[in-house]
Amino acid sequence: MQKVLTIQGGKPLKGTVHVRGAKNLVPKAMVAALLGDGPSVLRNVPEIKDVEVVTSLLTLHGVQVTKDPVSGDLTLDPSGAKTASAREIDAHAGDSRIPILLCGPLMHTIGEAFIPDLGGCRIGDRPIDFHLDALRQFGAVVDKVDGGISISARKGLRGTKLELEYPSVGATEQVLLTAVKADGITELKNAAVEPEILDLIAILQKMGALITVQTDRVIRIEGVKRLGGFNHRALPDRNEGASWASAALATKGDIYVQGADQQDLTSFLNTYRKIGGDFEVDDDGIRFFHPGGKLNPLVVETDVHPGFMTDWQQPLVVALTQSEGVSIVHETVYENRFGFTDALVRMGATIQLHRECLGAVPCRFGQRNFLHSAVITGPSKLHGVDFVIPDLRGGFSHIIAALAAEGVSNASGIDIISRGYEHFMDKLQGLGADVTLS
Repeated sequence: MQKVLTIQGGKPLKGTVHVRGAKNLVPKAMVAALLGDGPSVLRNVPEIKDVEVVTSLLTLHGVQVTKDPVSGDLTLDPSGAKTASAREIDAHAGDSRIPILLCGPLMHTIGEAFIPDLGGCRIGDRPIDFHLDALRQFGAVVDKVDGGISISARKGLRGTKLELEYPSVGATEQVLLTAVKADGITELKNAAVEPEILDLIAILQKMGALITVQTDRVIRIEGVKRLGGFNHRALPDRNEGASWASAALATKGDIYVQGADQQDLTSFLNTYRKIGGDFEVDDDGIRFFHPGGKLNPLVVETDVHPGFMTDWQQPLVVALTQSEGVSIVHETVYENRFGFTDALVRMGATIQLHRECLGAVPCRFGQRNFLHSAVITGPSKLHGVDFVIPDLRGGFSHIIAALAAEGVSNASGIDIISRGYEHFMDKLQGLGADVTLS
């Protein structure tokens, strides 16, 4: 039976939350440990569902994963890596999209991999075709089998030249994790260069990899025969930091996000200040607060790094419903990311979705009949409703809206939030939110 979160809205969130390692880096760093011939230590690890899923997958493949009960640090020892049964792996189908990234490391380690049907948040078309095509170019044999995909590389993998149609984070991660031990040189053009990608590169370099990030999104990898372990502190989760920042703004609150890093939030902070929010940066984190007065309408366009991140727009849309005037948000990364606005409209928000590109950033979706631009008119008086959590960021946004609204809301499917937000209930209650879980 699904748990239901009951939210009594209308109360500003005030207090401190601590943000640890990034959800978009930690599981990939855990996968990278498979490539080493010795143990690795990963620090600043959050207690989230994606970490549990990858821990289970690695354990199935013979990796010993040990958690320090005091620090929370993970030690990952791949010395006993082995083939796992398709039945065991298939038990994790639908839990995460991480399994596709196991392919390269597993082939380097044991010569083969099985990838179950993939899950993940339903926010748009996230095909794995490039992953499979790239693996073929590295020399892998890819076969579709019942329940998933079987991939083998008995003769080893070799370097290759690839170019992405779009600078996909997942595709870039796949190439990095496969190329570092492939024979020869790999060149990847139009690569993603998000902070999490650069942190993964730092991890691989610590292990002994030879990776150069060149200009114009070109990454060059010289394959090496062996890699060692790593000791690394994961960079903080900029998406969680931005989410709590938006919660402070929408509820007229004041939240200190301990662990937030200014450098990786630069474009968000600029937008936050333009809308009328304020922040103070110190050595340990960032204080986000509503300074009083009116919020300003904005035009916001999501883009790949260093642009305004797609994961930031959903929480920020809630704050924009309280701005004075008309705001426009143009989504250029995921074509179906505005589905979450249905619940906001039921709460009283005025949001219209459009198929046209209402912005200046070059967009792949303008001629493909997707509702990927939103016009938000505010301020809107929000009221409580019942809703189902649709995905991770959209779900957090619904909860922000319910906290800002008058009256009671009931949110079901709350377990999705645990995929990316550590100790979510404790943090809400610590900020003074009137919430109960039943």
